[in-house]
Amino acid sequence: MLEMILRMSAATAIYVALTMLVWRIWTRRSHSLLMRVLIGVFFGLCSVVSTHIGVNYGDMVLNVRDIGPLSAGLFFSPLSGLIAGVIGGVERFIAGEFWGVGSYTRVACSLSTILAGLLAAVLNRWVYKGERPSVPHAFSLGAVMEVFHMYAVFFTHQNDMITASYVVRTVSVPMILFTALGVALCSLIIKFRTTPKSERTWRQPEERRPLSTRFQRWLFLVTISVFCANAVITYSLETRSADQEASVSLQLAMMDHQHFYEEIQDIDTLDRVMQSEIMNVSLPICFLILESDMATVYSSSMDLHQSAVLSVADRESLERHMGAKPFITNLDALYGEEFLAVVAPLGRRYLFLGTDTSTMYYNRDNKLLEDLLSDILIFTVLFILISLLVESLVVDKLASVNASLARITAGKLDETVSVRSSAEFTDLSDDINRTVTALRGYIDAAEKRMEEELTLAATIQEAALPRNFDFPRNDFEIYALMTPARHVGGDFYDFFFIDADHLALVIADVSGKGIPAALFMMRSKTAIKTFARSGYTPSKLLAQVNRILCEGNDAEMFVTAWIGIIDLKTGKMLCANAGHEYPVVMRAGEEYSVLKDRHGLVLAALEIVTAKDYEIAMKPGDRIFVYTDGVPEAINTAEEAYGLDRLVSTLNTLRDQPEERVLKGTLEDIRSFADGAEQFDDITMIGFTYRGPEGSSEKQS
Repeated sequence: MLEMILRMSAATAIYVALTMLVWRIWTRRSHSLLMRVLIGVFFGLCSVVSTHIGVNYGDMVLNVRDIGPLSAGLFFSPLSGLIAGVIGGVERFIAGEFWGVGSYTRVACSLSTILAGLLAAVLNRWVYKGERPSVPHAFSLGAVMEVFHMYAVFFTHQNDMITASYVVRTVSVPMILFTALGVALCSLIIKFRTTPKSERTWRQPEERRPLSTRFQRWLFLVTISVFCANAVITYSLETRSADQEASVSLQLAMMDHQHFYEEIQDIDTLDRVMQSEIMNVSLPICFLILESDMATVYSSSMDLHQSAVLSVADRESLERHMGAKPFITNLDALYGEEFLAVVAPLGRRYLFLGTDTSTMYYNRDNKLLEDLLSDILIFTVLFILISLLVESLVVDKLASVNASLARITAGKLDETVSVRSSAEFTDLSDDINRTVTALRGYIDAAEKRMEEELTLAATIQEAALPRNFDFPRNDFEIYALMTPARHVGGDFYDFFFIDADHLALVIADVSGKGIPAALFMMRSKTAIKTFARSGYTPSKLLAQVNRILCEGNDAEMFVTAWIGIIDLKTGKMLCANAGHEYPVVMRAGEEYSVLKDRHGLVLAALEIVTAKDYEIAMKPGDRIFVYTDGVPEAINTAEEAYGLDRLVSTLNTLRDQPEERVLKGTLEDIRSFADGAEQFDDITMIGFTYRGPEGSSEKQS
């Protein structure tokens, strides 16, 4: 027994290893027709090899041939399963018919192997739809295939049921068990290999365990428990029935023979009568015990009629049970066979009548075997059908509801849950839809309030920016505009007089957008204006502003800024750049070009900034254009950036226009370039033209 278990385990392990090797190739190659055919041929040859190197068990040969077509069809493709089944089945018939390999079961084995491939192909195509069966399903399919194998043995030997029953009793349990384990192990390892490493675990947390897995587990445990209980009860009842029937039969036979002997008083006549009658009763052996410890033994099962010598132990055993109820014994004279027997005095002799327990329990064992096979078949069919039914009626519907909920939580509030396969799912769908409808109402109301608040915030922000571009002097021209990506933005511009002859120009861009950026913008704008009017140079001004902004900056926001302070009498502009975009400068009568000034660190990133002052000598007619990164980084529908080169080109086409027209024309070109693409960043620009003192004098005159 142990040797059989070890050899069957080794054969099963080889099958599993080969399946994993093919699976590895399967996952790395295209699933072409040639690949599927080759896999079918490979597993068919595996079945052929399994036929010829089976495991000897008594006078039988065991194998796990049907794992081949089952694995090919369930884990790879229907075509592979069909090919493997046909190759393995046809070769099995040929081997039995012409080479004498398991000729008694050649038809049954051939049908079983071919059907294994066909069943796997059908399940793969129409039940599992290309997916791999779960481990319980794989185990059940392996078991039910071998159950059919055993039924096929009965069906093909209806005229020899005794031998067929012996064959099935001998091979059924190991072949069913190891075939089922082989297919289940393949399913388990494939599932483990296809699961991401981060999710691999032999025991999932309770909250992550699928409902179908729980249901299958409990269905398996409950069904197995019921079948085991039924088997125990059936075994007990059949054993008791066989004991009682044999006991009554033996006692009645003993009474008849005692009565007959009393009438004839002739042992030889009794012996002849018993030999003629014993073939018609369920008593395969009888002893006529003589005074000299010699016994005449007659056995119909062993076709034996001879004399034997009773040992002392045999005689003592008979004397202990003389005239008692039937008892179990294995006398040496019975060749160690176990018998249910009765002993009674027969004149000066003893009469022993008995029936061997293997014959007595023959019907019980056959019934248990038939029940085992039918239970496995019924259990597998019910298990798979109920599991698929639960998947279809419950699990798939829950997955549909969850998919709709996922879309709803992703923001698609127009999603409608419409799973109405039962009253429970209909109520669930209606409840979710009512909840989403109410949520939409709350969101609409909240959005309306937020819209109003943002409109107010935009109005406040707009009011904080200078809008008067008409000054009672003609020594400069200035215009600015800001178009936020949202209601409120993080960009800002400013221009203000430090004294009668010095004008400060400021443009800045706060990281982020929306309300937080707007609040940080107001704080930055106020600090810059305050320190500028305190007489600081641009670089020192930025250093002071940076110190203020670093305090309490828990949100870790930052600001890029450019500032220029121009002496309107001399045209000397002192500038500093804190990580902002390069300014674009146009000299009178020339074209715009990028001035790659020296950049310092952005404000509010570190407590120390390294911005340096630099000077731009402005002459009458010179222009300067400063902007935020929303201008060159504007994106069109093809995800192309507007770019600095296009900006300079656009400015040059507008260089003879007033500053207002230059900025508005640039904004129009940006929108034309975007071609309807969403604006992702604020767009802010300042255009400044220096006219010089002469322009101011002309205005005064």
